[in-house]
Amino acid sequence: MQSPITLHSTSLAVTQATIAAYAELTDDFNPIHLDAEFAARTPMGRPIAHGTMSLCLLWQCLGSSFPAQALETMQLDIRFVKPVYIGDQLTAGGEAVSGVAGQWNVWVRGQDGTDRIVGLASTPSC
Repeated sequence: MQSPITLHSTSLAVTQATIAAYAELTDDFNPIHLDAEFAARTPMGRPIAHGTMSLCLLWQCLGSSFPAQALETMQLDIRFVKPVYIGDQLTAGGEAVSGVAGQWNVWVRGQDGTDRIVGLASTPSC
């Protein structure tokens, strides 16, 4: 199979219900995600989504772009660069690094085009 140049994008609308469901799923009830009064007193100023929720969206993007076997050895090197808030519409995507086999620049972006996560996905060299 030939590796994709552009990854299949995946999207997610971030709502309070999405964040609450993710908290239940992961057993992560940190008040920065769920308590508006608490979050208002933090540098974020309001509740933020779990960082791993955005990371899961990126893995969904990779999962729709590569066979399961490729994901078993794929590595991610990412940075969280901006928080995700209720009301954000996220899209995960990526594209092959020009001239470098087995590497893709990957991201999760908001509806305003700003990156929330940036990084590199890579497969081991053969």
